[in-house]
Amino acid sequence: MNEAIQHARDIALSILKPSQRETEDGLEIHRNSIVCESYGLGLRAAVDGDAIKAAVGAGASNLEIQDMIEDMSMTRCVTDPREREEYRTAWEASGVTCILQNAGEEGNSPLRLIRRLARYTYVTDMVPDVLLRATTPDDIVAAKEQDKHCMYMTCNGVPLPQDWVSVEEELRYIRVFFQLGCRMMHLTYNRRNAIGDGCAEPANAGLSDFGRAVVKEMNRVGVIVDVAHSGRQTCLDAARVSERPVVVSHSCAWALNQHHRCKPDEVIRAIVGTGGTMGITNVPAFLGGKGDISTMLDHIDYVAEKFGVDHVTIGTDRPYVSSAAGRENAKIPERVQQRTRWEALWQPNDPIFAAEWRQERQVQSLAWTNWPIITIGLVQRGYSDEDIQKILGGNMLRVIREVWPR
Repeated sequence: MNEAIQHARDIALSILKPSQRETEDGLEIHRNSIVCESYGLGLRAAVDGDAIKAAVGAGASNLEIQDMIEDMSMTRCVTDPREREEYRTAWEASGVTCILQNAGEEGNSPLRLIRRLARYTYVTDMVPDVLLRATTPDDIVAAKEQDKHCMYMTCNGVPLPQDWVSVEEELRYIRVFFQLGCRMMHLTYNRRNAIGDGCAEPANAGLSDFGRAVVKEMNRVGVIVDVAHSGRQTCLDAARVSERPVVVSHSCAWALNQHHRCKPDEVIRAIVGTGGTMGITNVPAFLGGKGDISTMLDHIDYVAEKFGVDHVTIGTDRPYVSSAAGRENAKIPERVQQRTRWEALWQPNDPIFAAEWRQERQVQSLAWTNWPIITIGLVQRGYSDEDIQKILGGNMLRVIREVWPR
């Protein structure tokens, strides 16, 4: 482990204060488990600050610069030996077998969605010694057996041509993106779209008529329906319409923290009723309370105790960021401030970003590489080995198998 990983681990352990026996048991369970993250941002490399500085000097637009930054952060683990080695180190420290990888930028345009999917496909193609691209449920199991890691691709939106010729014509890219390897899709992302209302909309209209057709097509093709960023009624409608398990890939319990990205009991119950899972994230603003690793375990406890341990997963919604990122980012000249992104609809005075970085101890305890410490925390909370393995990955793998086309 590098210094940053060890520092984050020490902070998490200082909060939990496990016994030596709990620590040893937790680490052993973690090593022996298929750890399948229900939604993750993956590992982000440091950009080439000098190259971006040169592009800014040459007059590149903000859109070009942003695309360069995203491309480099996602792919420099392939081209830069230092980043590649840190990439390997972070994967090994986490003990994660599979990430359901955020591989499609928020939105519905196929051209927009395909860029991130292409970048992560490229990474899995180019670093096979570290990482595989899982395209079937059995691939995830095989990765564990080979002592490797893998990504199971997801999109932060349903790809729609938006020509509005007919319902059937509008649905055709769902199958295309499945063929490209996308296995889960958000119905909405905060805002309202043609499918339904997002979780940050002041209204609560639920699924549209077209949205119902989208869910049915996703069921037919074998794509997991994800309502993490959807409004309450959209979640309920999706659960009612879907014939396959629906997931909340990364959220928290509204009963513990009344944030619009959290899900109330009514929604969790409906999702569980489909055979789906409720994924607990570790964004401090969503967790509420102390917003640390202990609070995250409180949310896992709440869902497990009230709705059953067979329906809880973990989707951190947090990347591992290269230790060289700060140094390289400092080379990039300041740019003209941009307007708020379309998808970034958050309620007024939402603390999601500000609070996340103000309290270093909170954030460090929730570092992505602290997955083994989460397992130690589950041992502390009294879960059996079998139930811990369900939470770490067994539940998500079950959903993946049940949605897989047959």
